[in-house]
Amino acid sequence: MKHNIKNMTMAAMFLALGLVLPFFTGQIPQIGSMLLPMHIPVFLCGLICGWQYGGIVGFILPLLRYAIFGMPVLFPNGIAMSFELMTYGLVVGLLYGISRWQCIRALYRCLIAAMLAGRVVWGAAQIILLGLSGSAFTWQMFMAGAFLNAIPGILVQLILIPAVMVALNRTGLVPFRKVQPAAVRAERDS
Repeated sequence: MKHNIKNMTMAAMFLALGLVLPFFTGQIPQIGSMLLPMHIPVFLCGLICGWQYGGIVGFILPLLRYAIFGMPVLFPNGIAMSFELMTYGLVVGLLYGISRWQCIRALYRCLIAAMLAGRVVWGAAQIILLGLSGSAFTWQMFMAGAFLNAIPGILVQLILIPAVMVALNRTGLVPFRKVQPAAVRAERDS
């Protein structure tokens, strides 16, 4: 029970952080869309609180931000972003949670896998949503939106998220784990 309250509180903090961070980059839309400020709290939530909380915070964040501030535009970007961020939180939390070791190397593997999965889900959501409106979503649009325009944000995530996790490990708040999780040991032993 105490662990659930801690995770819910942390998830609420990450949700609030995701609502506020875009204000720091939002004054210049070209920079804000390149730095991907809402992604960072979702990744951290998945890593620290687990895949369930990461997925929920990721899905709610763009929708809540639209309801409060009117950004991001709900259709199709906000809805596609909800599925993308949900995938980030789910995948990074799930992979990191079942990792044999929770260390910097595992963190990078999980982070990169989640980034790729989220971008694929974003592309699929854009294809569906734009198809419903009679527009096309081309391969060039996917590559530009998912990778080329996002390179600065991807670099920031690959530097900042591990740095935060290392700092939390050093303080003992979120220690790296060098043993197998109980679920993995139970599956292996059965």
